[in-house]
Amino acid sequence: MRTTTLGANGPEVGVVGLGCMGMTWAYDPAGRNDEASVEVLRTALDLGVTLIDTADIYGPYDNEELVGRGLAGGYRERAVLATKVGLVPGGEGVRAVNNGRPEHVRAAIDASLRRLGVEYVDLYQLHRVDPQVPVEETWGALAEAVRAGKARAIGLSEVTVEQIERAQAVHPVASVQSELSLWTRDALAEVVPYTERHGIAFLPFSPLGRGFLTGSITSAADLPADDWRSTLPRFQEEALQANLVIVAKVREIAERLGATPAQVALAWVLAQGRYVVPIPGTKTPKYLVENAGSAELVLSAADLAELDALPAPVGGRY
Repeated sequence: MRTTTLGANGPEVGVVGLGCMGMTWAYDPAGRNDEASVEVLRTALDLGVTLIDTADIYGPYDNEELVGRGLAGGYRERAVLATKVGLVPGGEGVRAVNNGRPEHVRAAIDASLRRLGVEYVDLYQLHRVDPQVPVEETWGALAEAVRAGKARAIGLSEVTVEQIERAQAVHPVASVQSELSLWTRDALAEVVPYTERHGIAFLPFSPLGRGFLTGSITSAADLPADDWRSTLPRFQEEALQANLVIVAKVREIAERLGATPAQVALAWVLAQGRYVVPIPGTKTPKYLVENAGSAELVLSAADLAELDALPAPVGGRY
């Protein structure tokens, strides 16, 4: 696989990474298969998909344990391992709440390292800024993890340019993770250009529109039972049907290029910047290979223009 670096000063990574959330959390809970997920993790490294992204809240907690299991036995040294802190389980009916208190960060990194079975992570990320805690205070606690050798670098997720600048004043920001896909382009207005100018990696999560851009979901009835996506506005039947026009154009270009819709959608994301490293999630070896293949797909200027002209989606992200 083609490689880039995790920002201007980071380690070398494959241009496509692997998001691990769906292996244990949110998507198709009845379809969980830990053995298949371990195979996906190890096959990813064989394919050059070296950036492996998890978080303590996924599960909660058991996603890190699963990733640690997949990377055991010599695989850890081949991975650029990333996890996150800053969200904790909520109460009844609440998936997660913010916790950016420094004391929580200090305890959470140790717990993550134990679950992962590693001595350090390559990238430790603030999952969300806690509105009750100044970002400088939370970021300072993450910086302590770097000084203690528990993390090689630290990053942010779902932040504004102002928040990046405030964090930068305390400790270098290695990466910013936010949603980016053909149906979620908000980050292209300010955040992606800022990260590109400053040599910061940008890690798009949900680059396949939570699976929608693959063309495999044509009705709300296609979602598995208890799948979290069924609660999201864009996956309600009326909005979903309106959004199929986006998928139709992606499929048209894919057929023209002899690729899959997923590969076209990922290739578009890859074209958004030198340090843009999408982290599509999958727990299926077949789709892992398909996603990795997007690294070799080059979209022409005309292809990109067609995709850039796609309409905005109907429905909010959450």
